[in-house]
Amino acid sequence: MRAVETLHWDDEEVALTLIDQTRLPGHFRIVRCRTVDRLITAIRRLEIRGAPALGVAGAYGVVLASRKIREREHFRFMEMLKAEAARITDARPTAVNLSLGVEIVMRVVESAHSVTEAREKALRAAREFTAADSRACHELGDYGAALIGKRCTVLTHCNAGALACSEWGTALGVVRSAVEAGSDVEVIACETRPLLQGARLTAWELQRDGIPVTVIPDSSAAFLMKLGEIDAVILGADRITPDGVFNKIGTYMHAVCASHHGVPFYVAAPLSTFDPHRIAREVTIEQRDRNEVAFCGSTVTVPDGVGVKNYAFDLTPHQLVTAFITDIGVISPPVDWNEIEAARKDRGL
Repeated sequence: MRAVETLHWDDEEVALTLIDQTRLPGHFRIVRCRTVDRLITAIRRLEIRGAPALGVAGAYGVVLASRKIREREHFRFMEMLKAEAARITDARPTAVNLSLGVEIVMRVVESAHSVTEAREKALRAAREFTAADSRACHELGDYGAALIGKRCTVLTHCNAGALACSEWGTALGVVRSAVEAGSDVEVIACETRPLLQGARLTAWELQRDGIPVTVIPDSSAAFLMKLGEIDAVILGADRITPDGVFNKIGTYMHAVCASHHGVPFYVAAPLSTFDPHRIAREVTIEQRDRNEVAFCGSTVTVPDGVGVKNYAFDLTPHQLVTAFITDIGVISPPVDWNEIEAARKDRGL
């Protein structure tokens, strides 16, 4: 099974190419980001989204900036590159991988002694970061597959698949690895209001791979658990702090319902998504535009003048997580954060 490649650096065109996820499933469109401004727009418009994919986009964003800055004097070049890196980091606040991808490449670039060397080191570091993301997804996929029986119906929310990573995926990476290992897996994909990433993206990915998938309204998940139709819930994460899991809005609701019905609730995430340095109150939860809720296409769904709260993410306490499926193994709460920090350090994170 070969998962879709979400984004790719084109060295000849000096551009980051990516699948425009706002057009799926109706249209498959490749976007070429030839400037940092265009990349930031792609990130904010959700043409590229998902924590690991944002990390890769951030890493290549530094490469893109390094190629577009025309300054030849090394010190001034580095000052300009740092400013561009900060702009990329600020494009979206909640997912930790975006800033991590930028930081890792900048850390390598800062040791360069010339503009040419800085550009070369940036590209090498971004490629290594992307390869590491792919390895991590396959590793956690294999660990997660061991948790799935020969027959399993998995509920997932939003999209934590190849489109949310460089390829393969986190939650859907577990599904793909289980299918490759011979398991009979069916996926129940919550549509994921208001932007329907589950209905549009997760269903598109799984149909493409020939994995059975059924889309449900978000609000019916608890009822399906009550009916015994869900064997496990597997989701991704945008940031995991010592006191909670930040993920797509609705995750907390599924965790509470799974706990009530005795359904295992797994969070599949690579070490790059773990943030040992912040606690929940220090993380900004993004609030997105009213129109995402107030309109469905061109149809008005909320009367003019009525307010909307449109949080993009919520926070789930670790106590509701059965286990974290990671690239170093399956970890049951409470998490040993010293072990996490040591493993992150070993992997250069």
